[in-house]
Amino acid sequence: MEENVKIKRALISVSDKTGLADLARELDNLGIEIISTGGTLKKIKETGVQAVSISAFTGCPEVMDGRVKTLHPKVHGAILYRRDNPRDVEQLAQLESKGIDLVIVNLYPFEATLASEDATDEDIIENIDIGGPTLIRAASKNFEAVTVVVDPTDYGELVEQLKSEAGTTGFEFRKKCAAKAFAVTCSYDSAIASYFTVGRGKKANKFPEVQIKRYNFRDKLRYGENPHQEAALYAEPGYSGATLLNAQILSGKELSYNNYGDLDACLELLLDFSEPFACVLKHANPCGAAVGKTLAEAYKLAYESDPLSAYGSIIGLNKVVDIECARLLHETFFVECMLAPGFTDDALKLLKKKKARRLLVLPDIEWGRLKEDLTCKFILGGLLVQDSDALETQAADLKVATKRAPTEKELTDLLFAWKIVKHTKSNAIVLARDGATVGVGMGQTSRVDAGALAVKRAGERAKGAVMASDAFFPMPDGVEVATDAGVTAIIQPGGSKGDEQAVEAADKAGAAMVFTGVRHFKH
Repeated sequence: MEENVKIKRALISVSDKTGLADLARELDNLGIEIISTGGTLKKIKETGVQAVSISAFTGCPEVMDGRVKTLHPKVHGAILYRRDNPRDVEQLAQLESKGIDLVIVNLYPFEATLASEDATDEDIIENIDIGGPTLIRAASKNFEAVTVVVDPTDYGELVEQLKSEAGTTGFEFRKKCAAKAFAVTCSYDSAIASYFTVGRGKKANKFPEVQIKRYNFRDKLRYGENPHQEAALYAEPGYSGATLLNAQILSGKELSYNNYGDLDACLELLLDFSEPFACVLKHANPCGAAVGKTLAEAYKLAYESDPLSAYGSIIGLNKVVDIECARLLHETFFVECMLAPGFTDDALKLLKKKKARRLLVLPDIEWGRLKEDLTCKFILGGLLVQDSDALETQAADLKVATKRAPTEKELTDLLFAWKIVKHTKSNAIVLARDGATVGVGMGQTSRVDAGALAVKRAGERAKGAVMASDAFFPMPDGVEVATDAGVTAIIQPGGSKGDEQAVEAADKAGAAMVFTGVRHFKH
């Protein structure tokens, strides 16, 4: 029945009353009879619009504190009967009911209640909507004759449709509404299922029998990793940590697929530092990172780590960017994106002068890492789930393996380098000195090659630097590459059969070496 359907009667039952008054007036002006429930009915009548209570329509009172009000044959028969089926029409008449052509429903705030720290399990259970999803599914199933609207932001489009189509709705409009409605009930049920299978707080089941992940469409991206690939951005509803989805673009064009990937790696790194910190990333790898007394000092040191790789980079800063730092940033020849918790007015004015430069602000950066999350990775036909690598190593966790212990200055640099290597693709080697990287070797199939690359990038700056390795040294050659270049201290997980030879190589060079007991692979 791909034709327009006249809207004579509407059932409205909404938890979110946004836009309800205006909608009720518009429907009333179009001559549409309104049936409603509880608080929705009260709100409609406050506007001066007449509406029929659900109890009057069914002949039965709302019972059990409103738990049962729309679950009635007169209601669902009025929605589900097939208009071109004589037997359905006859049975609806026998029920002494009338057809409902428009269903406007939104659901109890289950997810908002679940997210509230003060909510009890009883509160959460009470916010599981039963009648709402049933109405929505009934109307959606019978979309050929019934229009269903589940989102207040769609009220305007509904009214426009009714006005432009002489009080009717078109087939494609009804089908689109039904698709959205089914998606809403699917998402709603998924949240409820997740509550029962995963739980909440300290009682949460990290790896339930069924892993339910839901994402809502946010934007169509220009293209994917390459121009021949299509791409889109989705948001995880209810995510409570720092996320790029909450970042505001102050300047520059929209973000690309690759921008999001690089910026997410940048954000992960920023969240590990509380002191003024700056990082420069390419292809999700840090090519420069530093702490400083000021943000400007941190950025200067991070940029100087590898100026060549800074071309076309992503820059991350964990404090509000002031004019001093902005002047240095502005001098950087070409930058894809800059991410910071904020920009002062004069800094923003200066940085906006390069129109292609994307400036993003995300205040959550300054809060740091709020909680430990799970990370997921799609594989063909499946999903890998693990704890995020949020482990922070302290000086007290280190075991000195060599004859010489690191000096206080070396220890500070070792812990800094260890933080950076955690965010560098394996095999990863980071050389650092005075709170800044001087050479990074990443993504190599050989740890020796990663070390050689880091040393090459550091040049003379390797002398007096420290080295971090994301995993142990199975042989002494990786240590020798560093100490031959002048590295004086090394931090690594330890645990290899070759530990003894690696320690001997460090001792021979007079270098200090400490074991963390943990590794930081990032693939």
